[in-house]
Amino acid sequence: MLQGKRVRLRSMAREDLPRLCEFNNDLEVELAGGGDPPTPQSLARLQAEYDQEAAKGGRDGSAFAIEADGKFIGQCALFNFNPTAQTCELGITIGDKAYWGRGYGRESINLLVEYAFRQRNIHKVWLQVHARNERAVSAYQACGFQQEGRLRAHVWSNGSYDDLIQMGLLRDEWQKPD
Repeated sequence: MLQGKRVRLRSMAREDLPRLCEFNNDLEVELAGGGDPPTPQSLARLQAEYDQEAAKGGRDGSAFAIEADGKFIGQCALFNFNPTAQTCELGITIGDKAYWGRGYGRESINLLVEYAFRQRNIHKVWLQVHARNERAVSAYQACGFQQEGRLRAHVWSNGSYDDLIQMGLLRDEWQKPD
């Protein structure tokens, strides 16, 4: 649905679920994504949840599979929409570690932010990220997000407390990347 230079954001397919289950059960991926705390997930439960949502019919909402090189590498979404303030939260996970640190996350974030501002008439996109996830913080900053707050020692992750950083991007601050 949303096409970038190297990534495509599309609806999640049932065929993606086995790979998504792998990502959701990979401790390193879960910790990078801020899983608080990481918990196992069976493929059967993931499929049941998918089937339950699909049975409702209608549209898929603002959750996308991330595809690169013709394969499913992660997911991203807009959620927690506030129609009065015209804000929403952004979340992303690149589950395929072969694609970490190579700009695929940044490209996906930029596509999702453009969708939020141009198609959904969102005023502000915000997110939360663990301070130790320096790669993610750097990617968000490269996409124009600014730190708006920091909750000290707010999350328990991988054996210690970590700060939770709140970041945001206003439509007026956003610049479409070339």
